[in-house]
Amino acid sequence: MQTEERIKQLVNDLPHQPGVYQYFDKSGTIIYIGKAKNLKKRVSSYFNKIQESAKTRILVRKIEDIKHIIVDTETDALLLENSLIKKYQPRYNVLLKDDKTYPWIAIKSERYPRVVYTRQMEKDGSTYFGPYTSTYLVKTLLAMIKKLYPLRTCHHVLSADNIAQGKFKECLDYHIGLCKAPCIGLHDEADYVRNIAQIKHILRGNLSVVKHELTALMRHEAEELNFEMAQVYKEKIATIENYQNKSTVVSQTINNVDVFSVIEDDKYLYVNYFKIIDGAILQSYTMEAKKTIDEPVGDILIQAILFIREKFNSLSKEIVVPFELEYALDGILVTVPKQGDKKKLLDLSFKNLKYYQRDKLKQRENVDPEKYGNRKLIQMQTDLHLNEIPLHIEGFDNSNIQGTNPVASCVVFKNGKPSKRDYRHFKVKTVEGPDDFASMEEIVYRRYKRLMDEQQSLPQLIIIDGGKGQLGAALKSIKALDLYGKVGIIGIAKRLEEIYFPGDSVPLYLDKNSGTLKLIQQVRNESHRFGLLFHRQLRSNNFIQSELEQIEGVGEKSIEKLLNHFGSVEQVKKAGLDDIQDCLGKEKLSLLVYQHFHQSDSGV
Repeated sequence: MQTEERIKQLVNDLPHQPGVYQYFDKSGTIIYIGKAKNLKKRVSSYFNKIQESAKTRILVRKIEDIKHIIVDTETDALLLENSLIKKYQPRYNVLLKDDKTYPWIAIKSERYPRVVYTRQMEKDGSTYFGPYTSTYLVKTLLAMIKKLYPLRTCHHVLSADNIAQGKFKECLDYHIGLCKAPCIGLHDEADYVRNIAQIKHILRGNLSVVKHELTALMRHEAEELNFEMAQVYKEKIATIENYQNKSTVVSQTINNVDVFSVIEDDKYLYVNYFKIIDGAILQSYTMEAKKTIDEPVGDILIQAILFIREKFNSLSKEIVVPFELEYALDGILVTVPKQGDKKKLLDLSFKNLKYYQRDKLKQRENVDPEKYGNRKLIQMQTDLHLNEIPLHIEGFDNSNIQGTNPVASCVVFKNGKPSKRDYRHFKVKTVEGPDDFASMEEIVYRRYKRLMDEQQSLPQLIIIDGGKGQLGAALKSIKALDLYGKVGIIGIAKRLEEIYFPGDSVPLYLDKNSGTLKLIQQVRNESHRFGLLFHRQLRSNNFIQSELEQIEGVGEKSIEKLLNHFGSVEQVKKAGLDDIQDCLGKEKLSLLVYQHFHQSDSGV
């Protein structure tokens, strides 16, 4: 039986039940593992439709065998998929890995336990807290614990026999008040154990429990008139409150909640995680995963949630996410907030995620600027349905203020950046009066007629500043030059940033944060700025000339002589009669110019 027929038969035999499916290549290697609420429906979707993603199409072509495992519930399918992916690490699955080693705080499994900083989890019976993404946070916690509780730091085996036999001697920590010397039996074991229990609460983020216990002890000592000891407890409470105040407190009403946000671009997916205890962010962690095939964002987010919760040993019974999850998590309340403190937390998580994504993109651009610089242009090609990557973009704008000096500008962007040496100004020649549509038609025709005559390269995208009317005028010239369909052309209307395409009356609205829209806006704004600058220069020159033209009897040649000789009208105004006569050589003409600017002067 041929492979195609055998695969078709395997798909037909799949049950309509939840489970996990595995795809194998011709060598018998698992290349993809997926979960499904309905195995037959999900697996059939790979073969019954044309896949948009090229990587997914390649995956389907490589499938030589399909196996499946039926489970009782959707949650079971999710968990089984997660464990199988970790075990086999198939090529086409998103592999959530983090090779970094993070710090932990360990409470050692021994009599009079030590509290230590470590980067290695060992199976020695110790209790580990973490991992922490911030070394600074670990050091801050350990410093606070050291200030609150006198713990030993030595490596002695403090068995009852060793202490009774006097094998050890107190160290410097005892003499400076950092340890109560359990090594020589001076620290009551029950008190030490109570301190360790409070430290565990602190490391779990349950500061309110510790504060409550310390407050009770402080009041008890005060009632017994032991004010010195009461002051000690008061200072411990102040130390904890000071640490709390330095934490990012978001809401006193939110306790033991995990917050997850997700964002994606064309190649990567990013997930941010907040651990909230007693209203404060105790942990913050962001990870990225390179996308392989076209998997739904929700599916990858669920995998990331399982991965991160396992990594950080989270036992939270509630998670906050930006959208409903397709698969349930047993015993976990999934919240999608629309407003309130949890929504603010989600927004803060998303904000952190955006900064992380931006920094990662900058890092990649620094390593390979050509590859990642074109990423925006590749996305623009997709967004605008262009035939080619728009490495060469040109933008046009008219400048016509109160009907005077109609001009236009053409700006050029290459590889997504302005190429100012290629900018061009145009004086509108064939249009009488303020007619923006006719002006646009003229300059577009002149621009590309010249490029074609000179056999220069044409842009992949033309951006017209204006809506349907301006775009339609430009299209007349594009069609007249037989360029329609050979170059991409769009119009952008200012009011709502609507993108218009030829022959389509319905505009495209791009997300305001879209890189494509931002580049279009940059081209539009640059063409407007460049055209307006030229228009102002012309108006200024015309004003200078018109002021001299107001002098009856002074012609163009005399005006040209004056401007060449004096440099500006302002200098003509300041010149004396003799100086003007030296320039023009005619006494009567010179007197006319001088009197025009000095009509109030006496003796003339």
